[in-house]
Parts: sequence; C-alpha cells; structure tokens
Amino acid sequence: MKTFLRTAVAAAALFSLTVSGAQTLERTVSGVSASGVRWQAQSMLVGVTSTATIAGSGNAIYQPTYPTGGGVVALIMNFPSGSFICSGTLMSDRQSILTAAHCVTDGPTLATPISTAAWFYGGPDGDTTVNVSGTPVAATQYFVHPSYTGQVIDHNDIAVIRLAAPAPAFAPSFGLYTQDLTGKDFNVWGYGARSNAGGSVGANLGTGRLRQGDNRYDFRLGDSDFGVGYWNGVFDNPALPAAQIAFSYLSDFDNGLAANDASCRLAADTDFSIPAGTAKFCNLGVGAREVAIAGGDSGGPSFINGLVSSVNSYGLSFGTAYGDVDNALNSTFGEFSGYVPTYIHNGFINAALVPEPGTYLMMALGLFGVGAVARRRKAA
Repeated sequence: MKTFLRTAVAAAALFSLTVSGAQTLERTVSGVSASGVRWQAQSMLVGVTSTATIAGSGNAIYQPTYPTGGGVVALIMNFPSGSFICSGTLMSDRQSILTAAHCVTDGPTLATPISTAAWFYGGPDGDTTVNVSGTPVAATQYFVHPSYTGQVIDHNDIAVIRLAAPAPAFAPSFGLYTQDLTGKDFNVWGYGARSNAGGSVGANLGTGRLRQGDNRYDFRLGDSDFGVGYWNGVFDNPALPAAQIAFSYLSDFDNGLAANDASCRLAADTDFSIPAGTAKFCNLGVGAREVAIAGGDSGGPSFINGLVSSVNSYGLSFGTAYGDVDNALNSTFGEFSGYVPTYIHNGFINAALVPEPGTYLMMALGLFGVGAVARRRKAA
C-alpha cells in the first residue's frame, strides 16, 4: 500500500447538482501520510444497474417499498452558504430523526443550520421528488455526538434532530440494532445521487428521490487484522486518535469480478499478513441488488432485521490498483462506503429522544415527593 499514489474519501456529498435548490453538502480535507501517500477526504445510492427514474431506464429493484420508506426522510437544511440535502430515519419517539453529524454541523463547536425540514412521503410513487410531494416537519433542536471531531472519517459522525411536532401517522419508526456488524448483510436507503449506469461510469441524475439496496459490512478500520492504529498512519491525521475511527465500518461495491473486489485486494496488500482469500474480506457481492452510497445519502439508514444498524457516513477509494474501475471517487465499482454503527451509540441516541409521557410523570412525582419532604421539614 505504500506504493499507491492517492487515497480519496467522500462523505456528505459527491455531487453538487441541485434538487429544487438543494445541493449535497461538501467538505474536503487533504494531506500526505508518513509513507508518502497522498490522500483527499471529502464529506458525501447507486446500484449495480441504473437507479434512474423507474419510468425511464432505471431498475425497479432499487425502488423504495412502503410503509418502510415512509420513515426514511429527506433533510433539507438551510445554511448561510446555501441549501443542502441529507437523509435520516424516524426514531421510536416519532419526533426525532437519526442522521450524520456532518449533515448538521462542521464540528461540535460550530454553527448548525439556520433551519431544517424533514420531508416525509408515504408512497406509493417511488419516483416522486420528496420535497415536492412530501410532508415537511420543521426541526427545533440538534443533538450532535459530543465526541464528534468534524473529521470526515469519524465513527462519532452521528446526530439526532428533534422535530417541532410528531411525524405524520403514515411514517413508521424504527428501533436500533445492538450487535457487531462485521460480515453481516444489510439493506441501505438514501435520497442521494442516482446514476444512469449503476456501478459503471455514468452520469449523476440528481438527488431527492428515495432509493434502497443491499450490501455486506466487510470489516471495520479497527479490525485487528490490520494492526492497531494502522489506518491513522495512512490518513496521517494526528488530530484524530485511532480510537476515533476504529468502529468505522466499510462495505465495498462489488460487480461479481475479482478484479474489482476492493476489500479482497486491499487485504492482499503486502503491508498485512492476511491469508489470501480470507472470507471476511473476499466475496463478489450480493448480486444485482448491490449498492454503494453517494452524495445526499449521508445520514440515511442501513437496516438489519428491520432495525437501524448504521448511518451512512462517507465514501472511499484507493484507486485502480485496489479495484476502482476508474481511479476517481464517484460511487463506482471497486470503491468503499463508510458507515457509523448504531450499537456503539445506543446510549447517546436514546438520551436524545423525547422522553415518554410516563417518564415525565415519574419526574413530576419525584419532584412532588421532594417538595412534600421539604414542607414537612419546614413545618417541624
């Protein structure tokens, strides 16, 4: 790996095309690793075949299904610099949206959007532009993970948005997956960029229409097979401790060809001593429903058994030497998608949700009890 020339990472946005004035959010950082590797990081669903409009050349297997799709929202955020789009998921309190931290802030101490609307749509038209046909609910509060650094690769890239009112009745809410993700299949959703050619090199047809597909979590950056802290040496970011990226999970975008099996080719690098063909890293994908995330999908959910297992965070390419079909970061075959797992953040997420009515009642009874004791003491 010390011989490759470029590492590229993207998370909130890969493209800057507009959808009713909304753009995908971009954030870029670059550097040179200790071993001389040049890399570029950028905050950013595209399927094996086209994810264009179903009425056109698009493949219907990526069309959202309902009612599930009604609980996956498009987030239209207004910053001083413009309007941007991300994706999110309705949580169990029906008034909170789980998304990526980089969608709502540059870091824990920097500005949040001027305003945000969560757009809900209950179907059945999978080709609708959500912020035209959907139902908007305004946001009132933002809860960003306190350890989020603002870096592109950060397994604390997670946030909860509190809405001004409960979600529409048609929208389902979701619970959280609580187990390790390595090697597990998942279903991923988002309102991001759509391709007219799928994983092959094609054109971006814009954001704002919900799509979904499948993949597999291949490994996490803290996997012991790589060696402790190895990836910090590659990304050369002393401000980001190894523990801050250890639980960042990756899935590669397979097309059924070993030449583009990015995870397998990466594991075969001489920097590691991973046996050739190790099942954890080497597989040729899940077939026609295989997808990767793209600009605007950030913050969207992945599901295992109907529970949210991760939040879409970034995209990653190591170039053609490691399987990318065109040596550019554009959601094509041979690239990686990066995810923030929910199981390490259950405490943060649950603490940000609207308390159940019974919780308020218990708090009120507790305060009443304290007040009664105080009054008795004063009387005595």
